Parts: sequence; structure tokens; C-alpha cells
Amino acid sequence: MPTTASVTLESAAFGAGGPDLPQPDNALDSWHRAVALGGRGYYARARAELRRTRLFPDATPTIASLTFSTEGSLLRQLGGHRPAAGYDGAALGCLDGGKPESVLARCDAMTGLAADALGQGRLAVSGRLLERCAAELCDSSLLRTRSWRQRLRFQWVSAELAMASGAPDRALQYAQTGALLAGECPSTRHAIKSDLLVAAARCVSGDLDAAREMGADVLKRCEERGLVPLQWAAAMLLDGIAPGTDAGTVALTCARVIERRGGRFRKPTIVPDGVGIRS
Repeated sequence: MPTTASVTLESAAFGAGGPDLPQPDNALDSWHRAVALGGRGYYARARAELRRTRLFPDATPTIASLTFSTEGSLLRQLGGHRPAAGYDGAALGCLDGGKPESVLARCDAMTGLAADALGQGRLAVSGRLLERCAAELCDSSLLRTRSWRQRLRFQWVSAELAMASGAPDRALQYAQTGALLAGECPSTRHAIKSDLLVAAARCVSGDLDAAREMGADVLKRCEERGLVPLQWAAAMLLDGIAPGTDAGTVALTCARVIERRGGRFRKPTIVPDGVGIRS
């Protein structure tokens, strides 16, 4: 039976609760703790926890893969698509076999690699990786009942790829599909991120009023929950729509907080991946 600490850490990983997290008793709890820390912008603490996760006696290859995918995500959020690809490649290399847990982790790694390729301008490579991921997710009815996070991340990166490819209508379709999926998932953070993707897609499609309204709502929800990386991303979007507003100040404040917490901003090649944490 799950312990109180396990339930708390899993809930925190999905955006609930505050920054005071219990110590983990096992590798999965440790991974949840790292994800929760990353979601709140504690990058250095999250990276340290991920290294700790791999040292637990019960750390399986699947959990090791998840830790590498998460490290890639932490880099990619701040523009580090090239170094992130090394971690996502390591995540893929950890896995062997067709157990459901391994397949889901493989989808995480492939989606991460697709996002890494997208951020480096390798759009065709990104598309092929997404196609492979989609094939994996459609292969098993068992996976379809357990893969909400992987299916949601697939929609996010597909929306980003469509934006980068100059296909705003398709981008909005993927983003809205993601938002519908997020409405049925247990993660507050993933739901907020999905709404931010819809706002970004509306911006690209020229519906600036809707993008501004949705972005402002996302910004408020992030502030209420202490989701600093997503708050920064929402502020960046709003500042892009209406430069010179308070959003620019909020983005700068969030960036300074992120840097104090160990975040390392890098200049992305194509996509300023300000749309948050992929995990």
C-alpha cells in the first residue's frame, strides 16, 4: 500500500502542494520528488535528486530511463536542446524489452528527442520520432489506459512542431486535443501547461485577444501554485504579444529566481521552449 510520503510526492510531482516535500523511501518516490522540484524551478535540487534516484536499490532500468528523460527536460526548458538530446538518448538506451513500463518510458525518451530535434531546427527528424512514438502508443490497449502523460506530451510536441513548420491550424488542433486530454488527467501542472500551449497556438494563428486572455489566466494559476518555470513561460508569451507590459517584468523576475535555483538559460536555435516542463 502506498505510504503517505508516496502519495504526497506523486501529487506534488503533478503540481499540487507546496515546496516542503518529504524524503523518499524508494526510487519511484525519489523520481516524483525530483519532478516536483523541477516543476517549481528548483533546478539544482531536482538534478541532485535525479542522481540520487538512480542509486536506490530498487531503481529499475525503466526508472533510470525516466531520470534521464527528466534531466533532458530540465535542460530543454531553458533552451538547452543539444545537451538535452544526450540525456534523452541515454534514456532510450536504458531500455530493453516490451513490458508496458518500458514502452511508456521509451515514448518519453522519443518525445524528448523529438523536442530536442525541433529546437535545433531538425524538423523532419522531429516528425519521424513523433511517428515512432505514436505507433508505440497505439500498439496496445493496455498502454492506452496507462499512457495519459505520454499521449499528452505527444500532443504538446506535435503542436510545437506544427508551429515551427508554419501550420497554425494544425498546431491549434494538436494543442486543443492536448487540453482535452489534460482535462481527464490527474495533473494540475500538465493541465496548465496544456492551456499555455493552446494560448501559444492561438497567438501563432493570429487570435491575439484569445491568446492574451488565456495566457493571463495561465500566469495567474502558475503564480498561485508556485510553478515558476511555467509562470516564466506564460509571461514570456504575454510579453511577446504586448511588449512593454508588466509581463516583461514578471518574466525577468521569474528568470532571476530560476537562475538562483540552478537553472541555466541557453539560447535555443529555433523554439524558445518557454512552454514549460515536459515530464
